[in-house]
Amino acid sequence: MQNYEIAVIGGGLAGSIAALAMARGGRKVLLVAPGPANGDERTTALMDQSIRFMERLGLWDTIAPSAAPLSVMQIIDGTDRLLRAPTAQFRAADVGLYAFGYNIPNRALHETLQAAVASEANVTRGATPLATIVLSKDQALLELEDGQTVSASFVIGADGRGSKVRESAGIGTRRWAYPQTAVVLNFEHSLPHGNVSTEFHTESGPFTQVPLPGQRSSLVWVVKPQEAERLLSLSPDALSAEVESRMQSMLGKVTVEPGPQSWPLSSLIADRFGKERIALVGEAAHAFPPIGAQGLNLSLRDVIELVEILTAVPDRAIPSDAGDRFNRRRRADIMSRTLGVDLLNRSLLSDFLPVQMLRAAGLHLLSAVPPLRNLMMREGVEPGRGLRAFVGSLGKEVRR
Repeated sequence: MQNYEIAVIGGGLAGSIAALAMARGGRKVLLVAPGPANGDERTTALMDQSIRFMERLGLWDTIAPSAAPLSVMQIIDGTDRLLRAPTAQFRAADVGLYAFGYNIPNRALHETLQAAVASEANVTRGATPLATIVLSKDQALLELEDGQTVSASFVIGADGRGSKVRESAGIGTRRWAYPQTAVVLNFEHSLPHGNVSTEFHTESGPFTQVPLPGQRSSLVWVVKPQEAERLLSLSPDALSAEVESRMQSMLGKVTVEPGPQSWPLSSLIADRFGKERIALVGEAAHAFPPIGAQGLNLSLRDVIELVEILTAVPDRAIPSDAGDRFNRRRRADIMSRTLGVDLLNRSLLSDFLPVQMLRAAGLHLLSAVPPLRNLMMREGVEPGRGLRAFVGSLGKEVRR
């Protein structure tokens, strides 16, 4: 029977990055990943903290040519409601950054990761799917669907919403769905985007344009399910006209590229994120609507935490409580981000006047109070960064 220090189950973005990070940290890794993802035309906005992590893994130079910087992010109230929030604009330069992050096609991320994993000596890739896991105090026994059994000192579950790792560990979930579907597409436009991302808040959810290299952008348009069906049934010219109209022609003439897709929206959060010799990352642990560029960034913070726990002393055996330590250290970040995204999404859908008033007041404060706006920008880039900067500025004022 083959023995590994760490087994990573799932070969998506989170799983591939986890396997590579553990291997670069000196651990012997098995990546159980039946095959690469195909046909994913979505893009992912990685924030500054995530970009710096990709740099440390030696991946960024390969990815960078496919990425577009997000130097300005703005929120526009696109509703027809009586109470409309003012436009809120956030500039990376105000917090000392060239860009909050970069928008990257998922296809480019997948291709870069596949090549990096294939060339990593410390990673063995298994193409046979996982059948079962038996966990004990000393190890995990993994039975693959071809009957082969391997052992690992620690298991990272990156196997999505239907996670077998989570199920084997007896960890439950809370799940809820939204009456929304995300239409995802890329488009060309006749005017330059200037590295500005614009999020229109509408009655059905956000309409979010994010820059791509050149005069191209990606779009996540959250609508009701029947509206998503209508949009995807349109001819390319008619869909392009709909996107241009919704954007108020801010980027000039729009030409939608082939391959628009739709994704029903729902959320999931695990009751625990780690236990004994297992940890859950990515959508095995948490999943929520594509609002505020939180999804993969949250998953990468999972991996960053595991790097500290599992590879700080690579020649030492992995302790039996590593999963419990991971759970304690990740709970506050995951819970707060999940709750924040859920509340923001529900506030867009609500016709309850006090809720609309609170949302409008919150955006007004962000627009009118620069210290608060800067705090929120830093927290969006890296949790704790804004609070540290805020406390530091208070200290300077006290010393004066």
